[in-house]
Parts: sequence; structure tokens; C-alpha cells
Amino acid sequence: MRSVIAILTLLVTFGSLAQPDASQLDTYISKAQQDWKVPGMAVAIVKDGQVVLAKGYGVMSLKNDTPVNDQTLFAIASNTKAFVATALAKLVSDGQINWNDRVIDYLPYFQLYDYYTTTHTTIEDLLCHRVGLGTFSGDLMWYKSELSAEEVIKRIKYVPQAYEFRAGYGYSNLMFITAGEVIKKVTGMEWHEYVKESFFEPLGMDRTITSTSDLSENAAQPHKPLEKKQQVIDWVNWDNMGAAGGIISSASDMVQWMKMNLNRGVIDGDTIIDPSQHNILWTPHNNHVVTLEAQDNLIGRHFSGYGLGWGVSDYDGNLMITHGGGYDGMYSYQMLIPDQKLGVMVLTNSMKGLSSAVALWVVDRYLDNPDRDYSTDRLEASKKNESQSNAIEDRITDRNRKKEPTLSKEAFAGTYNSGMHGDVIVTQNKDGSYDMAFANAQKLSATLTHWHYNIWQINWKETHAWFGFGTVQFLLDNNLKVSGLQFDVPNEDIFFDEVNLKKVK
Repeated sequence: MRSVIAILTLLVTFGSLAQPDASQLDTYISKAQQDWKVPGMAVAIVKDGQVVLAKGYGVMSLKNDTPVNDQTLFAIASNTKAFVATALAKLVSDGQINWNDRVIDYLPYFQLYDYYTTTHTTIEDLLCHRVGLGTFSGDLMWYKSELSAEEVIKRIKYVPQAYEFRAGYGYSNLMFITAGEVIKKVTGMEWHEYVKESFFEPLGMDRTITSTSDLSENAAQPHKPLEKKQQVIDWVNWDNMGAAGGIISSASDMVQWMKMNLNRGVIDGDTIIDPSQHNILWTPHNNHVVTLEAQDNLIGRHFSGYGLGWGVSDYDGNLMITHGGGYDGMYSYQMLIPDQKLGVMVLTNSMKGLSSAVALWVVDRYLDNPDRDYSTDRLEASKKNESQSNAIEDRITDRNRKKEPTLSKEAFAGTYNSGMHGDVIVTQNKDGSYDMAFANAQKLSATLTHWHYNIWQINWKETHAWFGFGTVQFLLDNNLKVSGLQFDVPNEDIFFDEVNLKKVK
């Protein structure tokens, strides 16, 4: 009997230690926001079905001093994927689809790099990044383009294979765009209409929207970090890839989403999604090797993988469910610890890696782990990485201004084409420069000025969040005639090196 009392006393003591003071959380988050010089952020914390924190920090834009609050809208970007996966899980539980249904049976125009993969890819495959496409591969097809979701999907056949079907991991926005069109085919509703009816409305997510066209006044402004400052940039419309990253929400609305998920699909007695199907979403479908670094830095990390629309791993003896989101000028991060009924959502209006550090620090407070300052550690690592990144500087150093083009400048004008990206038109200006325009993406228009040899610098006509400096090289065949166009735009997200353009006229 005494041993039982001792155990109960220990449990009560542990429980009291694992309940951080809300002011402690608030102070740390506020300091992290200022240390990282993130203009504005909003954080939501849920524990045991109750809201611990739903608060804004900083300002919506560096152009004004309007403060962020719990209702301020931010792009949650790829955290959208969990909504789309859950929507499909709902259709499974309703008997309208099965996880192993073939995609081509719903979208006959769906085609991948080979016949076998095309005919065997299932709805489940779309949601766990295992179809054989490389991470972010093909994203330039939809980025700032006028193509519809269906038109983007019809071009996926041109995206190269990166690994064997179901034998690797490649984070693919294209597959979630496809998943959105499956929802449309099954329900007769656009993906966002079905998600609104299935989740936003029953959860009371009244502020949440799916298009920049519906933005209200209380919306944060995106910011692009530059070397010594941050530049306010415009919202970018992601409607054609919305099923992969188009949701825009607030801290208070995301509270409702976390509550439902932490209770396995049920909230306030209402079953939003069948718990058995919800369980499938959080079951690993694509496993990763846990690196030695992760083992050293993440307490009790033994496995890591991807479920359906969610990252799945373990942490200090608990299941950990996560996902990040990157939008032009905004990052978000969601971390759920279902065993502890604990959820954290971090929304920021800058492209800085603060979100996951804040979420993990909050989780550690509830798990009564040692107080490691992840924000400071990762900020220092970020600064070090920036100082070591010299890809652009190397290109500038290697420039030879004296080397003129090997052909007359008139030879470079013309129309260039690739299956993935359509026509790119290069026209000569009177001053010797060129105008370059993607026929399907006018927002990627640029002026080309001579760099060296047959290489020209890209001067974009509008600011782009993911990239800036770049060049194009006019390729020659063995008869010294212009045969193609090759891009070199250093960045880690939008891959211009996949643009294999051939001159067609």
C-alpha cells in the first residue's frame, strides 16, 4: 500500500513539474521573436483540450506598427497537406474511396515518368512522398504560373524519376496537387470547398481561407530576409497548388484544428473524422534513417518517417507529429504530442527558421526536460550557415567581363520550349539586352544583360522570395548555332536547372 502511495505521489509531483507557467512561455517566445528579428509571429499552445496561449508578437508589417494578434492571418503553407490528407481519410471512412484505389481511375490524364508507376500509384501513395519524384522537383511548373491544377498535373510526366517507386522519399507538392483534384472528382466540389465544409465550418475556423483573393485587413505581410534587412513583399497567389499549401489561417483557428487532432478526430463530442482513419494518417508510411545528429540532439529519437500529410516520429518516449510550411515570405510549424494532449502552432511573417525551435522548447517545458535554448542555438547555426554560403559570390568572382558573346546578339533571340515549362520567349532590345518571358508565367519575366561569353544575367522584373541572382547560358550545337537555354539560379526550392529548353524558332 505504501508503495502505491509513493508511486501516486511521484506521479503527482511529476505532473506539477510538467506544467510551465504561461508567463514563462510568453517571455521566451517574445525574446525569440526579437532575437531572430522576425517582424511578426503568432503562437498557439493547446494542452489537455484547453488553450494555454493564443497570442501575437511583433507587427504585421515593417511598413507600419500594427500589432499581430491571435486573429491575424498567416499562410500555413504545407501544413495544408494535413487537411487534404484528412479530407481523403473522411472520404475513405464514408465509403467513397479506398486508400489503395489507383489515381488513374479518377484522373485518367495522370501520368508519371513510366507506365508501371503511372498505373500503380494509389491515393495513399500521393500523400507520403514515395512515388519516385525528387524533393520539390517540378515546382517551377506551378510557381507563379497561370496553369490550372489540372494543367500542372498533365505535365508531371515530364518530371524526371529520382528513385525507385516506393523505395525512397522525395517531398512532392505535385502529388498533393493531384490529391486535391481527386477530391474534386469524387465529391464534385473543389478541394477547398470540401475542406471548408468538412473542417473549417464544424470546427468554427471562421477566419481561415484558402486564397489570397479572400484576404482581410488583419493579415500579416510577407517579408524576404536580405543580408542586412528584411524586404516587405507582396502575397503570392497559390491557387493552382492550393491543395499542397494554400490555406491561410490564424493562431486561434489553428487551436481548433489541433484540439480535434489531439483527440483523434473528435471535438466537443462531435466526430469530425473517424478515429480509425485518423490513426492511419499518423501511421508511418515512408520511413527515414534517423541520423546520428538527430539521435544526439533529439531526446529518445528512435524512428522518423512520414505518415499521410504528417511527419511522424518519437521524442522522449512520446509520439511526435509535426509538419512545417514555407510560403513566399512566411514560415509555419506545427508540433503535436498526442500522448500529452499537447499541441503547438507557430506562424511567422518571415523566412527564418525560428518556428520549430520555439515549438520544441515549449514541448520540453511540458515534458520536464532540461532547459535547452533551441532558439539561440539555431540562430547561431543559421548565422554560421549564412556566412559559409558563397554560391553567388563564387559566380561573381569567376566572372570575366572582357569575354564577349561568340555569336552576333541577334542569334540568341527566339522561342525556347520544354515539355515541363512550355515556351520561353527571348526578344532583343535596342540597347543590346533581352527580354525573357515564360509564356505560362508572366510574373517570371526578366531582362537579360550580358554577363560573360554566351551567358547573360537575369534581372527579374519583380522580387521573388526564394531566389534572386541568376544567369542563363545560350547553348550551341556542333554547327555553332543556338540550340537551347540553360538556367543557373542558385536556391534550394525552385529548381531552374530542370528547365531543359530547346530552341524551336
